[in-house]
Amino acid sequence: MSSPITQIRPEEIDTPGKRGKYTVSIIGCGQTGLLATVLLAEAGFKVTCLDADQTVVNGILRGKNLALKSEIESKLKTHVKADRVNATNDVKKAVSQSDIIVITTAVRFGRKKKVDYSEIENTCKKLGSNLRCGSLVIVMSLTGIGVTEGLVRETLENTSGFKVGIDFALAYSPLRTQPNQTLETAKSRQRTVAATDKNSLNVASTILQTITKKPVKKTLSVKTAEAATLFEAVQEDVETALANELAIFCEKIGVDYLEARGLAETGFYSASSTLDFLDEATSEEPYLFLEEADNSNVKLRIPATAREVNEETIKHATSLTRDALRSCGKTLTRANISLLGASQIPNDKGPFRKITMEIAEALETKGAKVRLYDPYFSENASADTKTHFKRNLTETLERADCIVILTGHDQFRRLNLAKLKLIVKMPAAIVDLEGVADPDKVEKEGFIYRGLGRGVWTR
Repeated sequence: MSSPITQIRPEEIDTPGKRGKYTVSIIGCGQTGLLATVLLAEAGFKVTCLDADQTVVNGILRGKNLALKSEIESKLKTHVKADRVNATNDVKKAVSQSDIIVITTAVRFGRKKKVDYSEIENTCKKLGSNLRCGSLVIVMSLTGIGVTEGLVRETLENTSGFKVGIDFALAYSPLRTQPNQTLETAKSRQRTVAATDKNSLNVASTILQTITKKPVKKTLSVKTAEAATLFEAVQEDVETALANELAIFCEKIGVDYLEARGLAETGFYSASSTLDFLDEATSEEPYLFLEEADNSNVKLRIPATAREVNEETIKHATSLTRDALRSCGKTLTRANISLLGASQIPNDKGPFRKITMEIAEALETKGAKVRLYDPYFSENASADTKTHFKRNLTETLERADCIVILTGHDQFRRLNLAKLKLIVKMPAAIVDLEGVADPDKVEKEGFIYRGLGRGVWTR
């Protein structure tokens, strides 16, 4: 008979076969939850995904999910077929039969980016009501400082009647998703594990060591671990803000930001394409940190300024488009604009790009008519974006006044500019937010060119 998970020793789960005796429930099936699902299934654990949305559950059971990079989606499908991954909306059944419960429920942001923990609280209430003695609960959601020891612990103890460190184990080990993250990079990332008692810390570390190639970093200060994770998010946000400002500066002085960055020896920002930092600019993680600072009556100038700079990025993309149309003798109002690319990773389906819809909405607010095409999303677009999608590239570009390149898919890199002139409504513009078009070739064919961080060729 297997030992209770709270008494587990490393040698009892040192092979995938031994791990298969233990069941994990993942609460929340967004990017973080599904990445955790695949990582744990790869290690050999039996995993059940929990989500209130039956559509999400059905998608997992079919091995399909638009929130995943296709490489990870393929692994998910394999594990579903092998019966290592299941999905359900029955919280009571799944939690009561699980040795390990992983919380990946995301923090929500309300008006003015006010942090809302109500969904995490509701998750903990449902979990606590069905928690069995001897279980391990791991919080992988990104939270504010003190939330794990406060809201999560108190809710679990109050609803279950159990005590942390005595009846069940509780640990914090955030799993952050990255724009270009693969399964290999997720496995190679060093994990931090925090708990307030040694048993919870040791049990969680033993489990999580099976999904990472590097030794886990342990701490008995959960607040410190929560702070460290927010520091990472803030540092990325500050780097993103610097990249944004340098790119805009390059536009003004007619310098190619991509070329300048390639020549620089300082390594000031290592994103692989210009739109990588546009994706980072839409991140809401820094607001967790800024609210913590505000609640502590601490004024942090650099993080706050970085967020302001990054919030302007969408407006700048819209400004580039408006400027390009103006050079064509046109306005944004009633202009037909074709957005090319919805997936996050060039030449791969990847997660749907949040910034794509933000740019589409910003342009529509100005009166433009927006169409959207992506070779990987045109038929499987989510319900809230179908109105923007077109079935093929030609339909998307027909009579377009402006083409905005959002993702560097090969199909968009190989646009036949001579044929393109016969489809669009000339004079027309090409706004390259991904840095894949040759400005000289674009303008030689009679198009107006604008590029993020690439200067202005024709005024």
